[in-house]
Amino acid sequence: MVHSRYAMVKNKNYGPCTMDHRPISITLQHLNSIFMPINVFVTGGTFDKEYDIINGRLFFKDTHLPEIFKLGRCTLDVNIRTLMMIDSLEMTEEDRELIVKHCKRCVDEQIVITHGTDTMVDTAKTLAAAQLPKTIVLTGAMMPYKFGSSDGLFNLGSTLAFVQILPHGVYIAMNGKFYTADNVRKNKRTGYFEELNDPAKVSQ
Repeated sequence: MVHSRYAMVKNKNYGPCTMDHRPISITLQHLNSIFMPINVFVTGGTFDKEYDIINGRLFFKDTHLPEIFKLGRCTLDVNIRTLMMIDSLEMTEEDRELIVKHCKRCVDEQIVITHGTDTMVDTAKTLAAAQLPKTIVLTGAMMPYKFGSSDGLFNLGSTLAFVQILPHGVYIAMNGKFYTADNVRKNKRTGYFEELNDPAKVSQ
């Protein structure tokens, strides 16, 4: 016998419910989206930076995503494509339009974009303005993956889950939370992302 309060039972009035009789709302669209391919567009950012021990600088080489997916034993249908490998502070409007163009051309509805955190919000807003009928989630890292203790692993895993269950729209996923493109900013003092209208935010 399953004692978890999350076990499914049948309620004659409301259909599938948890053990404490809360309705489970899973639409056919959500069920179908779980089995859709996920396209991952790589743009660079701290996530993919490497450290030059001779010159003491960070640089880009190849994306680490295939290695990360293998390390995480990912069984999702993931297609990885590198669009660019740059620091987001160097990203131009032309670069953002290129990202939008690839999202438009993508035949699948679930898209993950790895991106530098400094201008991630700007790119999210540009994508939102395009009003694409897709779920697009941007994520990144504050520490490079190759440093061995990067938050990027956690952020990427969360993003893969979010992109499968969120409705069409543009989102940013960082530190276990997701934010809509029109209600998020990076707090430069704390290094965390936060909602614009969050009463608990630390700074203006």
